[in-house]
Amino acid sequence: MKKLIFSTKPFALDFALALLRIGSAAMMLTHGWAKIADFTNKLGTFRDPLGVGPAVSLQLAIFSEFFCAILLLLGFMTRICLLPLGFTMFVAAFMVHADDPFASKEKALLFLLIFVVLSITGPGRLSLDAQINRKRY
Repeated sequence: MKKLIFSTKPFALDFALALLRIGSAAMMLTHGWAKIADFTNKLGTFRDPLGVGPAVSLQLAIFSEFFCAILLLLGFMTRICLLPLGFTMFVAAFMVHADDPFASKEKALLFLLIFVVLSITGPGRLSLDAQINRKRY
């Protein structure tokens, strides 16, 4: 029982990383899909924190929250796709919701924390990145 509770075997770590990566990507996909499905209505109310126009800001958010989330879900080009995801969550927390109470920023900050951790650790062995980089003998 002690081994089961205090195990730090590599498979447990890789499974935990896969769970974190897949779970956060799946949740992020729901945000991106909602923006795609309601694009025309969102366009009229979407904020422009970067000064590039609401249409471009919305398209960048969709790219990050939907398409990069799919790559994260698969564990393909993980560290590259985490850059736009992390940037989007940074903008959401510190620019879009800058004047809002902490409760409004909390979700973006949690996603940002997850994306920073995954950037540091990488996707783990249960990912397409690991399969591509696997040494062939």
